[in-house]
Amino acid sequence: MSKFTEVLKNRNFFLLWLGQIISQLGDRLDQMALIGLVNLRMPGSTLAIAKILSFTIIPVFLIGPIAGVYVDRWNRRRMMYVCDFLRAVLVLTIPLFLFYRESFIFIYLVIFVVFSIGRFFVPAKLSIVPDLVEKKDLLMANSLVNTTGMIAAILGFGISGLIVEWLGAKSAFYLDALSFLLSGFLIFFIAKKSTASMNLKKVGREIVEVIRKSVLQEIKEGVLYFIRKKDIRFTAGIIFVLWSALGAVYVVLIVFVQQQLRSVTKDLGLLIMFLGTGLFIGSLIYGRFGQRLSHYKVIFSSLILSGIMLIVFSITISRYHSFTIAAALSLALGLLVAPIMIASNTIIHKVSDNEMMGKIFSSMEIVMHLGFLLFMFISSILADKFSNVYILVIVGCIFSVAGVINLIYHRKFPWLD
Repeated sequence: MSKFTEVLKNRNFFLLWLGQIISQLGDRLDQMALIGLVNLRMPGSTLAIAKILSFTIIPVFLIGPIAGVYVDRWNRRRMMYVCDFLRAVLVLTIPLFLFYRESFIFIYLVIFVVFSIGRFFVPAKLSIVPDLVEKKDLLMANSLVNTTGMIAAILGFGISGLIVEWLGAKSAFYLDALSFLLSGFLIFFIAKKSTASMNLKKVGREIVEVIRKSVLQEIKEGVLYFIRKKDIRFTAGIIFVLWSALGAVYVVLIVFVQQQLRSVTKDLGLLIMFLGTGLFIGSLIYGRFGQRLSHYKVIFSSLILSGIMLIVFSITISRYHSFTIAAALSLALGLLVAPIMIASNTIIHKVSDNEMMGKIFSSMEIVMHLGFLLFMFISSILADKFSNVYILVIVGCIFSVAGVINLIYHRKFPWLD
């Protein structure tokens, strides 16, 4: 069995992994700065937070399907570092030119463009992993890729909450631009190997094929491939449930924490730091011992337990306004949620053809963000009529029930060993 240290000795994979720690660390600073900026203008408004976040999600639907096609056509490494450099320049425009404007319109526009570029970056990052590591190391590599976000959450949210509260949101935007720049340089130095040795005749056929096909034809192929693969369809359903729940609780939880612990970004950032710690530990544990377990059963069990933990968190913090208790429960919640995305990505890598992975991961991005966006707005509207605790408890119940139902009927699904 491979060890994490052995996977990280792979120079190319290490550069990708480290680059994502840096860029996602900056992303968390960006997110906390946006929350702080919204709170300055419209404090306590879940709808205002949902509105600005929607501009980070809409590109998934408009750009995602096209991006998946070009991820499979273009050099994935080159696409990634170009995306990072472009995003660094765009993020800099917010603190330099847009921060003090009364209207949010131009900030919305910059956010939209930055995340449109990200639609090319995300499927390229996920698709390039099998090109950088051996097949036997895929699960551990996915675990380490997942820890990129976890480490960013541990450091980024905690530090950014303090930065925004003490130094202001402008500092976070500058650091975010710097993180994209550093990530781009690290990815630039990846020496990606070709996934297959091709003779000139094969190369010529592929060039002719690429020219012949239109983007719309390749999108159609991706959709049909997605529909035909039972494992991918089923995994997409699980991911939709997960991200719908995340969308439903996200803005409600932000305002809930602000009201219960009485701070704008400091306690929120620190709680997400503890959540990230739990995600990080859970990722390491699952990556180390998860090879012998059914990926699907792990997903269902995590759904049940994390739903219960969300209910416990909501009820407990509403009665006891204790940061210490909230931090402990956040840590436990992260520990339980961690295996879901790792197992899902590993399933997709195992059942998908390499030349289709860009399209598949772009499709998954659409599934994720459709659920997130839809339920984020539904919950933000309901938050004006019902208490935040009530909404969080209902979401936790739905989470757990979905896991129980799937565990009961698991024999009907194609299990992976």
